[in-house]
Amino acid sequence: MSASPDRRTVLRGAALAGIACFGAAACAAGEQGSGARPSSDAPVELGPAAEVPVGGAKLYAAQRLLVSQPTKGEFKCFSAICTHMGGTLNKIEKGQAVCPLHGSHFEVATGKVAQGPASSPLEEVPVKVKGDKLVAG
Repeated sequence: MSASPDRRTVLRGAALAGIACFGAAACAAGEQGSGARPSSDAPVELGPAAEVPVGGAKLYAAQRLLVSQPTKGEFKCFSAICTHMGGTLNKIEKGQAVCPLHGSHFEVATGKVAQGPASSPLEEVPVKVKGDKLVAG
């Protein structure tokens, strides 16, 4: 007669399997928010340049971009992907874009880190005004 595993062995195996599944899911979620930019480098029209306030910025969530206008007519564009863990910046407070994951803040005019844990600035993206529209990429 073959020996069957005791209850403790079965429960231990089930617990380890659950931990392995949780770890795999966490890794997959991390890859999803890894900060990778969209695969297309084609120019993207963002909308009217007038929507970006002078001395302020606007987040373009669908394109994962941040555009600022430090001085009238001067536009800067940055990836809205946090350089710490790849979260998408979700709000602008007092001239800083904020990551909801761990609280990193970035200066909207320069993309530089204002508050960690991020230690690298946001990636700059070329931006132009064509007619009255902003075009990034």
